[in-house]
Amino acid sequence: MISTHDLNGDDCAGVRVMLNFAPCFIFFVGEGLIESLAGCLNGKSKAALCLAEALKDSESKPTVRIIDETSFHLNRNQSYADMPAEKNLRGVLRSEVDRSLSRDSIIIVDSLNSIKGYRYELWCLARAAGTRYCVLYCDVEETHCRNWNEERRGRGEAAYEDKIFEDLVRRFERPDRRNRWDSPLFELWPFKDGIEKSSPAILDAVLYLTKRVDSKTKDVKVLQPTIATQTARVSEANSLYEIDRATQVVINAIVEAQSQSIGVPVNGINLGEGLPNINISRAVGLPELRRLRKTFIKLTGQSSLSGPPPPSDAVSAKRMFVDYLNRELETA
Repeated sequence: MISTHDLNGDDCAGVRVMLNFAPCFIFFVGEGLIESLAGCLNGKSKAALCLAEALKDSESKPTVRIIDETSFHLNRNQSYADMPAEKNLRGVLRSEVDRSLSRDSIIIVDSLNSIKGYRYELWCLARAAGTRYCVLYCDVEETHCRNWNEERRGRGEAAYEDKIFEDLVRRFERPDRRNRWDSPLFELWPFKDGIEKSSPAILDAVLYLTKRVDSKTKDVKVLQPTIATQTARVSEANSLYEIDRATQVVINAIVEAQSQSIGVPVNGINLGEGLPNINISRAVGLPELRRLRKTFIKLTGQSSLSGPPPPSDAVSAKRMFVDYLNRELETA
């Protein structure tokens, strides 16, 4: 099944990606997150559609969704008119990707994705979801993209204003496979080879996203979430409150247990049913405990900017903090 919005956009225009001039990134979630990146008007949207169809035709037949600007009825020139508008656009797309992440679907982000910092944010979402990620890049000469834009304008079709087009071209940051957020990188050359479901780059991307992974698989990487991203999605405001309160409860329990041990290291502090024990083989002072608590809260706060927010219930927050303490104190 393919769920898309406005998939009949012209083959040359970056209807969803708002191309800078050449590249096309595709970001896959669940079974894979694909980021589609391209320069302005370079065949990115056709590549996204061909990839979606190729995935549909694959043996695993995954659920595929394309997320793009037109999904939200956003005007390309208004969306890139200035930095606040562009920042708002990225926020809308990023939030939709975040909400759409699942373990049994593939998300294609067909948008400008032309800034490496934004690609990193999308990569972080894939990591937080514990899924595969790749980039599909449509490499087209800037001159061709400029000609396409002028031809569209001449036909009365949606096109970039010259000022916006030149600004997007100037700020475009070409993907580099040496960067983790640009890897793996699959490259298409529309003017040289065309764009088809059978294009080598598209077939390679399909294989990467649908290949079964086991202990012997080395050519497919499933991103692993960090300790601060392994929790359910909930209200972020409640999350911060619960984490602050829950971590303090854990610290108080450790301080109380150590005060009753009369100088003897305590081990196996029980916080209640359903929670792991706190394992401490040495005396841990309050300053160190406070430092560990502060670091943990900072880690969970940072993860919420690029991935799922931290837990909003006390039990989950305590469990995460205890796991963190056991790991840190064991290696200290």
